Amino acid sequence: MRLPIERDPKCPFDPPPGLQGLPPMSRLEFADGHLGWLATTLEAARTVLGDPRFSARTELKHVAVRSTMPGGPGSPAPPGFFAATDPPGHTRYRRLLTGQFTVRRMRVLEPRIERIAADHLDAMVAAGPPADLVTAYALPIPSMVICELLGVPYEDHEFFQDRSLQIVGAGGDVARAAGDLAAYLGELVRRRRAEPGDDLISGLTGELTDEELTNAAMILLVAGHETTANMLALGTFALLEAGRPYEEGGEEELLRRLSIVHLGAPSRAALEDVEVGDVLVRKGETVALSLPMVNRDPAVFTDPDELVLDRPEARRHLSFGHGVHQCLGQQLARIELRIGYRALFERFPDLRLAVPATEVPLNHDAAVYGVKSLPVAWS
Repeated sequence: MRLPIERDPKCPFDPPPGLQGLPPMSRLEFADGHLGWLATTLEAARTVLGDPRFSARTELKHVAVRSTMPGGPGSPAPPGFFAATDPPGHTRYRRLLTGQFTVRRMRVLEPRIERIAADHLDAMVAAGPPADLVTAYALPIPSMVICELLGVPYEDHEFFQDRSLQIVGAGGDVARAAGDLAAYLGELVRRRRAEPGDDLISGLTGELTDEELTNAAMILLVAGHETTANMLALGTFALLEAGRPYEEGGEEELLRRLSIVHLGAPSRAALEDVEVGDVLVRKGETVALSLPMVNRDPAVFTDPDELVLDRPEARRHLSFGHGVHQCLGQQLARIELRIGYRALFERFPDLRLAVPATEVPLNHDAAVYGVKSLPVAWS
């Protein structure tokens, strides 16, 4: 089979059609003709992501759908591009970065995130309804937070938001956008090396080369705001469509049910023959994961297509990955989502869509699924 890349616009919160009823490991024809595998259950996905016999290196993998991301298929990842490296090189980067994203440090940021959310809600009230929740709220919150954490001047947010959108969106000039962003961050790294501040980039100038730090910062900057911004907006859309207010802890269920990374990512290449369940994955074969299916595995999640905000098993989702490559910023994302949803629905308990749900534009074929805009209104 080939991997469907678009969701049904009539069912924007459901997995792409054509994936239902597949076995845990299904044969998949990749974009370049490679015959690999698609993992669709939580057990199979955890096996692939957690087994060191599977590699994240881009030069070893095939892609399920065509991509022009930096370090694409056939090309080794550039220095510092830690998401596409294996131990022991990955271990070094991970050790340096993990200290910057501890649970304790993320919790210290909570009052600042609450202030940022409140300020943007005040601005929405002052401007009056309707408002585009993406530009007025969902995008600025994680953008400001990751800027302050990394040491990126927020006054440059329009530049890096545009370049980030071209990298993860559909139809953008990925190579040019990545080059622009690398040049910008490279200059910032050199400035921080000369005049360090109290930020992540400054803290790593003594540990990483300019090239390593530039590429690591690019991953953190792009992933640190695009994914959370899409979850805030798409999650709000899902809650409004379901007629449900946010419940404390409900962000885990939204992460599970919406699964905004869905284009066959993440994926791994077998370094040797590996058995996954009752399937033998041969050395050199690539296994892609369908996170929308994995996160709705009926063997793990009761009534998996239902939105159950107090679902006890919701946190077993793999939206942040698994194994040594599990998302560094997952605790920060959880805090931003919890604060973002809670503050929004407390301020606007009668929040509603300002257009019919069928008119909300969706990023169907983007690397990160979400809404392009979300017009909302309130009394």
